[in-house]
Amino acid sequence: MSSAWFTDLLTRLTAFLRTAARQNSKNNLNEELQFHLEQSIQANLAAGMTANEARRQALLEFGGIEQAREETYRQRPGWLLETLLQDTRYALRGFLRNPAFTVTVIATLALGIGATTAVFSVVDRILFRSLPYAQDDRLVSLVQSFEKQEFTLGGFYYEWRDNQKPFAQMTFERGTGACNLTDANPLALQCAEIAGNFLPTFGIAPVLGRNFLPEEDLPHGPRVALLSYGLWRTRFNQDPNVLNQTIHIDGHPTRIVGVLPANFEMPRLQQTDLVLPAAMDIAAQHTVNSGIGYPMWAFARLKPGISIAQAKAEMEPLFLHTQQWIPAQIRQDFHLQVRSLRDRQMQEAYMGAWVLLGSVLAVLIIACANVVSLFSARAAMRERELAVRSALGAGRGRLVRQALIEAFLLALAGALTGCALAAVLLHAFLAIAPTGIPFLAQARLDLRIVCFSILLAFLCAIMVGIVPALQKPRPGALAARAIGSGNRPGVRLRRSLVIAQIAVSVILISCAGLLLKSFQNLERQALGMATSDVLTVTVPLNAERYSSGRAYMDFYLGTETALRSLPGVTSVAISDSLPPDGNSGIRFDEIFVAGRAPTPTGTGGIVIVRKVTPDYFRVLHIPTLQGRSFDEKDRNASGNVIILSKLLATRLFPQGDAVGRRMQFATFQPYFALDPTVFTVVGVAADVKNDDLASQVEPEYYTVRSSDHDLDSWGSRHYRFAVESQLPASVMAAAIRAQIAKIDPTAPVHVEPLTESVSRLADRPRFETALLGFFALTGLILAIIGLYGVMAYISAQRTQEIGVRMALGANRADILRLMAREGIALLLVGEVIGLATALAFSQLLRSLLFNISPRDPLTFLCVGSLLAIVALIATLVPARAATRVDPIVALRCE
Repeated sequence: MSSAWFTDLLTRLTAFLRTAARQNSKNNLNEELQFHLEQSIQANLAAGMTANEARRQALLEFGGIEQAREETYRQRPGWLLETLLQDTRYALRGFLRNPAFTVTVIATLALGIGATTAVFSVVDRILFRSLPYAQDDRLVSLVQSFEKQEFTLGGFYYEWRDNQKPFAQMTFERGTGACNLTDANPLALQCAEIAGNFLPTFGIAPVLGRNFLPEEDLPHGPRVALLSYGLWRTRFNQDPNVLNQTIHIDGHPTRIVGVLPANFEMPRLQQTDLVLPAAMDIAAQHTVNSGIGYPMWAFARLKPGISIAQAKAEMEPLFLHTQQWIPAQIRQDFHLQVRSLRDRQMQEAYMGAWVLLGSVLAVLIIACANVVSLFSARAAMRERELAVRSALGAGRGRLVRQALIEAFLLALAGALTGCALAAVLLHAFLAIAPTGIPFLAQARLDLRIVCFSILLAFLCAIMVGIVPALQKPRPGALAARAIGSGNRPGVRLRRSLVIAQIAVSVILISCAGLLLKSFQNLERQALGMATSDVLTVTVPLNAERYSSGRAYMDFYLGTETALRSLPGVTSVAISDSLPPDGNSGIRFDEIFVAGRAPTPTGTGGIVIVRKVTPDYFRVLHIPTLQGRSFDEKDRNASGNVIILSKLLATRLFPQGDAVGRRMQFATFQPYFALDPTVFTVVGVAADVKNDDLASQVEPEYYTVRSSDHDLDSWGSRHYRFAVESQLPASVMAAAIRAQIAKIDPTAPVHVEPLTESVSRLADRPRFETALLGFFALTGLILAIIGLYGVMAYISAQRTQEIGVRMALGANRADILRLMAREGIALLLVGEVIGLATALAFSQLLRSLLFNISPRDPLTFLCVGSLLAIVALIATLVPARAATRVDPIVALRCE
């Protein structure tokens, strides 16, 4: 048996050596052919032919048909166009012969261009594009920060304005609030109040009419208004004669003096339909609220050559001077904040925009790497074709032109498909996007972004397509394929690209995994209350119609009674706000417990305050842990009762003796002092999520909304109804609107399930997670395609080597291990690089994460395992195909 095996092996080796000898003889033949070609050219020249005629005749004699034909074409009119058409047809036939390559390249380019263009269109305004103000880089926000709030007190503003030096101009806005156009066909609007120099400071000029006059910005001055462009278009049909018309705002006659530009936006980005003069009484700002004035928001334009840091340094002494007006107990918690207007507008959107931009650029990198790898593999497979064409006389210029045409056609198809995909992706992004992300609703495909992406696609395709044509074909490529070792430069390039693709994919999937786990933590956290079967009802009331606290109280109490009478309603409550939305609060050190020393100033943070009716805890199913809840007697009694949250009760009364204790609170009217009102603790309620979903639970207390003794406070804010019902939300919403219409048919009513209100608070992290997850999945697919392509190419290149190994006795398991070892090595190197990079940069995501570490080990372990499993499949499929090679076929010469 051993003799037969030796005889068979000798036969195979002999055949192999004969094949190599034939290949060597072909190489020698090719060199000999070139020698005779030169001899023939010399003979033709000696016979009196011109140089071109001598070369063309020699090429025809020795088989250089292609080059001879090209030289003949050059003598004819229109030869270049005919050659281009010929090369185009040749390229198209080549694409049809290899549809997998063609479709993959076009799809990869389209995905890279489409995703990049769509995301850049979204983040362009946030990160790069100028704001719609003249010299926007010199505009700053100038506010006092207190806890989580930012504002400027009126007394401070006028003191700063009159004594500051770094600003060319200072201005302010008083905010935006609900107002009503009470002419025929009443309309609910948003009205902003601004200083008279607001528009000039921002470099804004009305497109119609004029700005406010100085006398119109004085207390009790003429009532005038500027229309927003949208209101002018929809309500007044862009009538140029709208100027000097009189409209009624909340019942007050107001004259229209101008129309704002279409791109006008308030510096805090709030919706605005109508702009009114603030008409501030400057003298009053130094007397109200202990001389600190009403809250507003200040903005300024820097003088030329002054930086933001310099402006803040120059304003600091003035700020410290005015700090003396603030009560000493809270003075240290106020801070001066000077920052660019762009930073003020973008705030939390900045990090999310950079993450999205980084993720799509990572996808673009993976896509480009795939295109380079595909072209490199195709060039290696076409090496013999190029060598044959070169031997037949094709010049270097002809080969380069052919490569350029092929690259141009693929890039054009990829670019056009990418632009269409970009439009689809942008539409999808806007459809799932939440409200509150600056400028997202205005995102459109930008021509310059589209052109840049297309140019990038052309450069990428042309660069990787033309390089093989510039290389001199190897003479050996005319013969049969040599035994491949997989270590040629082209293979090394593709290996490097695959490693880069895997590394970038690990980074993308790691970031997506962290955001996904963070979002799950956000949605699964306990709220401490029930949200199902609860409807929230908001009714903004006309300030003219409801001009007193009595009018407000009568409406809300009448509506409460009417809603209770509806079939299916089990309970109704009124509150100034509903969790998990935050609400106004006081400082912990403003709480005074009878018989106890005051809390040290500046400790304890914020305590949330809500004024509710007795059914509040019943509607939201908030359990009472100690004592009792409010009842109807508390609404009508002259005494004051209070319920503490568990967290606040634990801080104030760690011994658990909260019920029955008496408390008072500080007041700033007219100065920091103790309010004489004494509250008695009657119960302790469970903690609820009360300051946004992503924030920690804050301590909270509740006071009862009585029927009449706090009459003046009824008109101080808009209250919300919480209605519990087992009936479908759509049925109850219609019934609620009909019932409120009986009380006030002009009042707008907004009804929404509480579950939707809570879910909306998670819209932004949901949006960011969805987009990053999409890009991570896309990058993973592209990386796996790249790995599969490299392994398939290496398997094809090593076919003869595999045949020799199998001829020498290697079995299929040996071949499988040989080929799999290659893919596993690429996978391990890529994963190590990717995980190390992801761990290094994961800290940048800290502000976007909730209850999860940016270096969460479980997330990175799952990411590594997932990518390893998928990559192993992509490696083993071509490796398994390599084990099916027939040794006899593999050893044959092509």
